[in-house]
Amino acid sequence: MQKVKIEINASPAECERIYRALGVEKGRDIPRTTISMQKNRNKVIISIVASDLHALRAAMNSYMRWIDLSIQIEEVINNGS
Repeated sequence: MQKVKIEINASPAECERIYRALGVEKGRDIPRTTISMQKNRNKVIISIVASDLHALRAAMNSYMRWIDLSIQIEEVINNGS
């Protein structure tokens, strides 16, 4: 088994929005992987367990892109650009 943990430190409001945005993606079926997410006040933790390195990399890349996208959308909403 291959494992990775992604930790996002942010304000409580940002953590809530990121957690909710990624919660939709958590339901997606990424072959050969298991995803779990936790949130506390200032942190979102995403744990990915995969049967092989290729599946782990694919899932990790997907979640990193979704995290980046949610942050970019937040910036556009707040700043208008």
